[in-house]
Amino acid sequence: MLEMEGVNAYGIWDFSNWSELAQQLKKGLDYGKQRCTAYVRFVVQRELFPKFLETYLPVLRSLRYGKPVLIKKPGDPLPKLDFGPLINSKRVEELRVFYTDALGKGPISLFEGKLCDNMVFPNQDVSAYLPTAALLNIPRNSKLYHNERFGPIDTILVVDHLEELVIEMNVSNGCLVSSIATDDPAIAQRVTSELRSFKVGVNTVRSRGDREEVFGGIGQSWKGCFVGGKYLGLAVFKGEPDEKLYGNFPTYFRLPDETQPKPA
Repeated sequence: MLEMEGVNAYGIWDFSNWSELAQQLKKGLDYGKQRCTAYVRFVVQRELFPKFLETYLPVLRSLRYGKPVLIKKPGDPLPKLDFGPLINSKRVEELRVFYTDALGKGPISLFEGKLCDNMVFPNQDVSAYLPTAALLNIPRNSKLYHNERFGPIDTILVVDHLEELVIEMNVSNGCLVSSIATDDPAIAQRVTSELRSFKVGVNTVRSRGDREEVFGGIGQSWKGCFVGGKYLGLAVFKGEPDEKLYGNFPTYFRLPDETQPKPA
């Protein structure tokens, strides 16, 4: 209920602080990007693409996947991993189908990670593991172009004009978070005003962890407006009769008595 289908995008235009971006990219891979606020789409100014690759690919190469509790001998320390398996093998199969479908339509494969044998138990079922992958310029008729992933598959698009950057960042016509990396405050102001995203970051990522802000977006995404903090309880259970809550949620969520209409 507290989810929204949408592709969270990070745009990069007239930017130079690559060391900071590298830290954000690494942090963004937590939990294998199984989060509704994971950034899985990067829209990059063509002139900056070589520098973006110099920053992005080493981050992907540094990742380690495996069993989080793998201990070969008593007393051995826990392995240092970036993430373990996805939620289940069915999700991995779905993402592999998406990836294969997109790859067959002509994009460039920038990176395909591998699961190391020494990071899992011998004969362990690894069907729920999916190393990170990245595709450049996927076609519009592929599911990865439009769909949220909940997994570590990134797509990168190269653009020549600022208008293109905004269009590609708004591909799902509404998302929970997006960001613009730029050194130019005027560009930051222009782009953020045109993004159809509930939370927008400038040279930083956004998340639902900003708990004093309401959280959601357009259409049915009002259901995600109250993740974390006091607003969730007020919206889903009951609030003061005269209190106006944020969001375009149905009336039955804010009436405090038993006479409230029930959803169909």
